[in-house]
Amino acid sequence: MANIKSAKKRVLVANKKADRNKAVKSEVKTYVKKVYAAIESGDKAAASEALREAEIKLTKATTKGVLHKNTSSRKVGRLAKAVNEMA
Repeated sequence: MANIKSAKKRVLVANKKADRNKAVKSEVKTYVKKVYAAIESGDKAAASEALREAEIKLTKATTKGVLHKNTSSRKVGRLAKAVNEMA
């Protein structure tokens, strides 16, 4: 553990941010899984709705700085392609 007061504070702040990032990433993964589950079930309407929700979560994660812009775009693109190929 750090000895200097400011270093102690930085450790606490870093832990808080890491916890937030972990929670956001976990939420994003959950919504992505929901899209793939809807695709597996063959329900196009549910898949499109899940895709819309997942896209919102990915965009928010990007805005918060948890995910890189290109990572978010890549994931949305792959999900959209999977939903569009359901026909």
